[in-house]
Amino acid sequence: MTVPAPRVRRRPRTPGRLLPLLLATALLLPVAFLVVQAHRLIDTDRDVVERERLGVEYLRALGPVTDALVDAQSAAVTGRSLRRDTLDRAVERAATVDARIGSELSSSERWAGLRAKLEALPERSLADPEVAFTVYGEVTDLLLALHGRIRESSGLIRDSGPDSYFLQDGVGEEMPEAVVAAGRLTDLAVLISRRPAGDRIASLSQLATLRSATLQPANDLANNLRAVVDRSESADLGATVLTPFDAYQRAVEAMALHSQPVDRAGTVDTTRLLAARNEAQQAARQLQPVLLDEIDRLLADRIDRMDREGLLILGAGGVAGLLLVTLAVTGWVSRPRNAVPTIGSAGNGLVEPPTLTGAGWEPTAVRPAGEQPPAFQPTGQVHEPDRWRPFDAAR
Repeated sequence: MTVPAPRVRRRPRTPGRLLPLLLATALLLPVAFLVVQAHRLIDTDRDVVERERLGVEYLRALGPVTDALVDAQSAAVTGRSLRRDTLDRAVERAATVDARIGSELSSSERWAGLRAKLEALPERSLADPEVAFTVYGEVTDLLLALHGRIRESSGLIRDSGPDSYFLQDGVGEEMPEAVVAAGRLTDLAVLISRRPAGDRIASLSQLATLRSATLQPANDLANNLRAVVDRSESADLGATVLTPFDAYQRAVEAMALHSQPVDRAGTVDTTRLLAARNEAQQAARQLQPVLLDEIDRLLADRIDRMDREGLLILGAGGVAGLLLVTLAVTGWVSRPRNAVPTIGSAGNGLVEPPTLTGAGWEPTAVRPAGEQPPAFQPTGQVHEPDRWRPFDAAR
């Protein structure tokens, strides 16, 4: 007979139940670290692109200043009345932009120096056109240096996109240089006609240098735009850019032609040269905002793509974390509790009591209620009176 043992409560195996939770936590930490690092890198790249957009905004403000300054220089050299109102309005708009974003682009100091030079320009034409040519030349040099500073500090010069890089190089460097060089070329042609004959050879050499300085950035701009149009997937870019660009290129070629001396005396057809310069400058005014808009669009698309990637990273990290937490909770809840040990079960430390049979003790049969149960008797033994009964019979 098996005697039931008392229930023994065993202590739960806590380390075994904590193991899934510890493993999930160990996996969750590196996942969270990777998500944070990836999101931080995206935020850094996004800040770089946002800074480039500030550079585009600043270059957009400097375009009218460049055109107005070149016109003022031509008016001062030729003796025409200066249109300071156009230049003043362009300077005020650029000053507003610099006051808002100049500190982020580290351009406020350079702009302050340039603005002081612009405001110091005389209200009327200078008496000596040669002095006016030199004075305006110094101011335009500062303006071109500011263009370069904006491209450098905003990061446009290091842009990773091929289309946006070619566009910023064209509109931020080649075009301002070409516009300034074209103005100097025409102004020098006017000055040559007034210089003494003894200075004609040196003047023609200087004119050839300026002609090369005008053609080189114009050709570089043409190469950049061709590369962008060939690579661009936007059909509107080709139609929008090619029309003013073709007009600009034809005007530059006309400038190169009309800046050549027409006779041995070194005479230059200044009338046609000025007309070609005006056409080139007008085409550049139409082309500049188109290129800047395209750069800004490319940068904005890049920012939108980064935002989507950031959301995908956060979503993937959240799903991974949720799965790990779910696995940990499932492992904690679904782990079976320690069963109540029964007698004879293997490994529970309880020994089944022996059954008293044979030479041991056996209980007698079950008696009805009210009867006295017989006492346990050792099996295999005879009661003392019955032991002598055979001897009595033999007598």
